Amino acid sequence: MSKKAHAKKTGTKKRKPATAPKTANPHIKSSKPKSSSLTFADNLYAQTLFGSHNAHLALIEDALGVVIQARGAEVFIDGSPQNVETTERVLIGLYDRLTRAQDVGTQEVVAALRMTGNPERSGGGDIDDLNLEVRTQRRVISPRSTNQAEYLRAIDSSELVFGLGPAGTGKTYLAVAKAVERLVRGEVDRIILSRPAVEAGEQLGFLPGDMREKVDPYLRPLYDALYDMLPAEQVVRRLENGEIEVAPLAFMRGRTLANAFVILDEAQNTSAVQMKMFLTRLGENARMVITGDLSQVDLPKGQRSGLRDACETLEGVKGVSYLEFTSKDVVRHPLVTSIVEAYDRVEAKRHDAAPYEKND
Repeated sequence: MSKKAHAKKTGTKKRKPATAPKTANPHIKSSKPKSSSLTFADNLYAQTLFGSHNAHLALIEDALGVVIQARGAEVFIDGSPQNVETTERVLIGLYDRLTRAQDVGTQEVVAALRMTGNPERSGGGDIDDLNLEVRTQRRVISPRSTNQAEYLRAIDSSELVFGLGPAGTGKTYLAVAKAVERLVRGEVDRIILSRPAVEAGEQLGFLPGDMREKVDPYLRPLYDALYDMLPAEQVVRRLENGEIEVAPLAFMRGRTLANAFVILDEAQNTSAVQMKMFLTRLGENARMVITGDLSQVDLPKGQRSGLRDACETLEGVKGVSYLEFTSKDVVRHPLVTSIVEAYDRVEAKRHDAAPYEKND
């Protein structure tokens, strides 16, 4: 087994076999039961890995349909061969994180299960994706799904990236994290964050207050992400000196955005003209990330979304990457995943406003 994880696979032991619980997970395959055990070198790390009152082990049991018994720094695993092997990979991968001084909590366990349980990957997914890191001054951020890991790689390798999918999949948050990381490293001079103020029809003059007060309600999610990654005083200072700029889409016209990391959020609410205008702002040594959910277009009925138009127009263009998230990538409250899936089922049945239909 992996030396890096300092976990020892001790093989099959003669003991009373446990019966694996029934599970509704469609990716679990039934076959002849298998028993295995793992011994971890560090008892304190092992206890953190197992969770308070073995809560992490219970999560793994429920997700993979295995039975896990812990004794000291050793675990005994019973279940189908495939699920036992997946359990071993999850436990060793999470233990490996602990040996590198990385956190292992409920969210990390769920992320590891999501990655290893990805049926689209050969071998059931790659838990090593969990080791990707985005380092900001306030936190170290790791992907919580295989698609999130691919998204981070795409941002590193492409000048223009489209992140498409439902709410709660981390599209905007991860993009802001990469922007902050590059700014702190000195790889870009500034971050530019933008959103269309579609609810006000871009007619902001009718709202009370000065310009910043008018547009702040539409841009609040972007501010929240910034404050999550940088100390508050740094956010204020960088906003004041122009290193970080948060502005509505209408303010981008006529500019060249060079040496910058540029993010357009809620891009499904742009028109085709607005999207073309924004994309052509890209300057030298700049990265641009466009995020949006094509199932939540708030444009007037009959107006085509600029996000869909751009995705179709730029298909096959070198330097452009696309990443489509699904409800399986939702990393908010578990209920959000169920909500997204329920709406998708109803919309698919009605053939009206389906997430990626050709006509908005």
